[in-house]
Amino acid sequence: MSTPVEKRLNKFISESGFCSRREADRLVEQNRVTINGKSPELGTKVLPGDDVRVDGQSIMAMPEDKTDRVYIAYNKPIGITCTTESQVKGNIIRAIDHPQRIFPIGRLDKPSEGLIFLTSDGDIVNKILRAENAHDKEYVVTVDKPLTDDFVRKMSSGVPILDTVDQTV
Repeated sequence: MSTPVEKRLNKFISESGFCSRREADRLVEQNRVTINGKSPELGTKVLPGDDVRVDGQSIMAMPEDKTDRVYIAYNKPIGITCTTESQVKGNIIRAIDHPQRIFPIGRLDKPSEGLIFLTSDGDIVNKILRAENAHDKEYVVTVDKPLTDDFVRKMSSGVPILDTVDQTV
């Protein structure tokens, strides 16, 4: 006889498409989550058949075959912001207007355009974006001025982002 597979509560909620794991932890801390009618602690495990609810709303387990997942390829135009924050004007979620909860995999800056993927599958987002998975990122950039040798040399030495220059290239 096989042992039922336990799953961390935040992962269970995230896989359902309700919210991210971090948001799920916040919901647990705010006592808005119940398992079989009882308030759980952070890190609690869920068993198949458990009744998980957020604010009284039933959270359904993700099908094993992931047939409920949504994957969207979107050619983001200039002016759209890659955020799920609804109060941000011109956010990507409002631009796509999909009925299910989706989120972008990565981001493109507001003044950039190009292909970006959105999904309801939190697991794939984590696999793609986690730094330890070391996925290379490649960009095609169009410039509006002639490139000089000095500019190329400076860019090749790295561009500071949040006061940090990645030297792994």
